[in-house]
Amino acid sequence: MPHQRGQRLAARSMAFILAGGRGSRLHELTDTRVKPAVYFGGKARIIDFALSNALNSGIRKMALATQYKAHSLIRHVQRGWNFFRAERNEFLDILPASQRYEESMWYRGTVDAVAQNIDIIDSYEIDYILILAGDHIYKMDYEAMIAQHVESGAEVTVGCLTVDRGEASAFGCMAVDGKDRITSFLEKPKDPPGLPDDPDKTLVSMGIYVFDWKYLRERLIADLEDDGSSHDFGHDMIPDIVKTGKAQAHRFEDSCVRHDPAATAYWRDVGTIDAFWRANIDLTDFTPDLDLWDRNWPIWTHAELVPPAKFIHDEEKRRGSAVSSMIAGGSIVSGTEIRQSLLFTMCHTNSYSSLDGVVALPYVQVARHARLKNCVINRGVEIPEGLVVGEDPEEDAKWFRVTPGGVTLITQRMLDRRGAER
Repeated sequence: MPHQRGQRLAARSMAFILAGGRGSRLHELTDTRVKPAVYFGGKARIIDFALSNALNSGIRKMALATQYKAHSLIRHVQRGWNFFRAERNEFLDILPASQRYEESMWYRGTVDAVAQNIDIIDSYEIDYILILAGDHIYKMDYEAMIAQHVESGAEVTVGCLTVDRGEASAFGCMAVDGKDRITSFLEKPKDPPGLPDDPDKTLVSMGIYVFDWKYLRERLIADLEDDGSSHDFGHDMIPDIVKTGKAQAHRFEDSCVRHDPAATAYWRDVGTIDAFWRANIDLTDFTPDLDLWDRNWPIWTHAELVPPAKFIHDEEKRRGSAVSSMIAGGSIVSGTEIRQSLLFTMCHTNSYSSLDGVVALPYVQVARHARLKNCVINRGVEIPEGLVVGEDPEEDAKWFRVTPGGVTLITQRMLDRRGAER
């Protein structure tokens, strides 16, 4: 494909986002929605971070592969990401698993999800393809990673986090040489390799890959015909390229978008209830590590048309107030004391209640005299009058899911069962 002189690498690239995983460790939060569609940060969804990073990096061609319980995700993308214009050569295609080859064949793995859409990717007329996981929280300039890939001449460039060597055994680990060429890929090794410049640190895979499209296309066709493959980038294709070709590591700190040059590179996998709660509550800090206020690198999302949040009543023990908290639009804090909590859109709390360390997803209703501490409340839940959670773990565990970290997950089904059995 001929390109205009000086055209950005991002304009010659597409982002293929893998968003089909259930996220079973989030338990009931993914009963009706896939993990990338889980709410985060007061008004966004997890998927918005990968999509926003691509958009802010200058990439205007994207595809989103979905599979498990995708309706919530598809509806969100249709409502919040509908500004792409085909006449400007911009696309965001949603690619559900659709049994394109055999009636029994859905997406069999991450490689297969891309391979089954070769014809669609061909139509984009791109030079480079960026493979992304759609279920992590971070800010990253992908064009910097694409530029390193082009300069190095690698078959694949792998996005890597730098972690303490003692914590790396839970990840796919990279051994690299002095120029960050990957010399071996080790899946959850007992003794992770140290870095040449820092033996106490290890590079681990972020599940982000850059390929030349022509090269990857050939590999995908070969993988489709390989009955012995598990059709997965991390288990099959990347280790094979490391052995037979050139694989380059890209360090996340080289392209992480920070609010302060001295800040730590921020990346979170919110794949457990504890991690999800902590990452949301951390946003209420005085200066959170994740800057959602940065207008130079915004997190785009679907914003509902709702009025501003409202706080009412100013009496002893009946004061509508929020300290070190984030309250989304449409919420009404009526005579409730709220501390270090995050309330999503259209939450309504009533008099004489208190919330401390609560993450309430959209449309939660809290009745009078409730006391809630260290909770995640699913969308649309109606907290009954006088409910106390977070003070007696044994009692909480009878009705709700209590995590190893002491966070209580509350869903409407749990409350209904409690009401029927009491």
